[in-house]
Amino acid sequence: MTPTAAEGDADAGLGRRLALRYGLFLAGFGGLIGGMALAERAGLPRAWIGAVFLVVTVASYAGIGFLCRTASEAEYFVAGRRVPALFNGMATAADWMSAASFIGTAGVLYLSGYGGLVYILGWTGGFCLLSLLLAPYLRRFGQYTVPDFLGARYGGRWPRLLGALAAIGVSFVYLVVQIHGIGLITAHLTGFGFELGVFVGLGGVLVCSFLGGMRAVTWTQVAQYLVLIVAYLVPLVWLSLQSTGSALPWSAYGRPLQQIAAREAALARDPAERAVAALQRERAEQALHKLQDVPAAMRADEARARRRIAELRAAEAPPSQVARAERELAGRPRSVAEARARYQHDHDDAAAHARLLQPGVAQTRPYAGGDPAGSAQARARFSHERVNFIALMLCLMMGTAAMPHLIMRSYTTRSPSQARRSVAWALLFITLLYLAAPMLAVLVKAQVLQHVVGLPISELPDWIGRWSRHDPNLVSVRDLNHDGRLQWGELSLGGDLIVLAAPEIGGLPYWVSCLVAAGGLAAALSTADGLLLTIANALTHDIGHRLLAPRASAATRVVASKVMLMVAALLAALVASLDVTDILRFVSAAFSLAAAAFFPALVMGVFWRRANRAGAVAAMVVGPGLCLGYMAVNLPSLRAALGVSWPAAACRWFGVDAVAAGIFAVPAGLLALVLASLLTPPPDAATQALIDRVRYPQPGE
Repeated sequence: MTPTAAEGDADAGLGRRLALRYGLFLAGFGGLIGGMALAERAGLPRAWIGAVFLVVTVASYAGIGFLCRTASEAEYFVAGRRVPALFNGMATAADWMSAASFIGTAGVLYLSGYGGLVYILGWTGGFCLLSLLLAPYLRRFGQYTVPDFLGARYGGRWPRLLGALAAIGVSFVYLVVQIHGIGLITAHLTGFGFELGVFVGLGGVLVCSFLGGMRAVTWTQVAQYLVLIVAYLVPLVWLSLQSTGSALPWSAYGRPLQQIAAREAALARDPAERAVAALQRERAEQALHKLQDVPAAMRADEARARRRIAELRAAEAPPSQVARAERELAGRPRSVAEARARYQHDHDDAAAHARLLQPGVAQTRPYAGGDPAGSAQARARFSHERVNFIALMLCLMMGTAAMPHLIMRSYTTRSPSQARRSVAWALLFITLLYLAAPMLAVLVKAQVLQHVVGLPISELPDWIGRWSRHDPNLVSVRDLNHDGRLQWGELSLGGDLIVLAAPEIGGLPYWVSCLVAAGGLAAALSTADGLLLTIANALTHDIGHRLLAPRASAATRVVASKVMLMVAALLAALVASLDVTDILRFVSAAFSLAAAAFFPALVMGVFWRRANRAGAVAAMVVGPGLCLGYMAVNLPSLRAALGVSWPAAACRWFGVDAVAAGIFAVPAGLLALVLASLLTPPPDAATQALIDRVRYPQPGE
């Protein structure tokens, strides 16, 4: 409904108060940055600087969460439905700017070049779909959750139950990735081990969401957005000034790209680099051979490692070399499943490095793995990459529009028009970071190519040794040709490292590294809070209250949601402590699952009057079932863990990768919905009236 004059005045007053409060918060954060910069110049130990950034920022979020504590049902579940569009857009952007966006986007652009733009195009396009197809209509419906809409629109228990289970599954996968990012960043700031960092960071998640639900999460997320965008832009502007002389990185984007292209062309002609590429191909073949008999390969690797240690000791090698060899022995796989996964990773990593210097593989070339005018093999690779680019982009778009924790933000505004405007604001706020990510990626790659590649192994920058000790999956150096110098094909940088290590790679002060880590922590915490609420609400409100205990009081539901929130957080932390790597690729699967589970039922529920309960149930069974099945047979890590060795290409339809399974699952779900709806009776009159109320503006709206 249109706000009354009194409500309009109240909204304006609330907006002014919020602007003042967050202006003061931003000024205080600037003071913290300045204080830490001065403290570093005065000689404050690095560990103290990292700890201060961690404690002060998390304490700020905890303080906001404590001040916004509530036991009111409407405040806990939907923040009282009175969040102004501007601030709801900022909170939505923070809810969206997950560890994948903050940490992973620049990393995949660094590794894939043009191909990495699929994430930016897919995610921003998804907000357009959300604004046009779902946000205002679900706000007009009201209630609290996505399963609420499915239950009311289609009737019966099954649409709500399937929606709740899908929301829990999708959100849990995404949540694990956020907590992995929290553990990685907390360990970087404090020096704790990764597993301990996961549980330390978990406390920051709980204090923001446990006491106040959506009310606390909303106002905390506004503060977290301010932190993360400042943390992303400060090192970017500094690196741009240092490398190009311009404080506007986007205006000088072409200069580092030209430097990268020239350097890559020179490396492609370097005999040492070609020799390393050949050795990487040999390494890939060896890993493939190990996969044929994993137990025998494990025994041979152990014997080889022990023999290497004995030889180093006999030759009185430097203690650092002996210690490295001993760490490799201690870190060997202990089970067949673990070894199979390790060998599969080694094969994929070596094969990727072997392709680094193939003709046409460059940062700026579209679908760099192939050439439409080249050989038959190059044309096939070009076609494969183009198909996967388009498929993944569409999956990300549909998955973004269907993400339950993102849709929930539409319920917190006062009206449908405010919901649509808040999505527009959110798109603006996320675009600030997504325009910055490509520039950061090319600045970091230019630094690595110009100032790291070609150095003697003994003179490599300190950040390589520090990060490799922290997590060998993030940084590894192999002197394959034993020439004592680092070739491009001998350096492996994980995508999750690029943003976090960018200040160190660029030679910036340590406080900038801590600032970036604090921004990454804010991004992961904000998304984790929203996901935890989605899981807890699905368990308590949709399953517990709506299906099992309809007479439960509002106070009981709020308390139960808080308990489930804590349980979900602990379970996700336990899974995340297993140290899943490659944040961005892993989270992509969640978007295909969300698209398959929700997109057909939600969109058709709004725009097709004939859609009914049988159709919705069919869509929510067929779509996710096909998606999960396609992923199960095509994810290399899962195949390795299961001991399955069939060729991946034989299981792929049109060459589409596992993470883009939604490109098949969504049409399958739509087809199932249409057929099942047409073969069964149409919705009743009450449902038709609900559709009209959701679809069309009401009098005075």
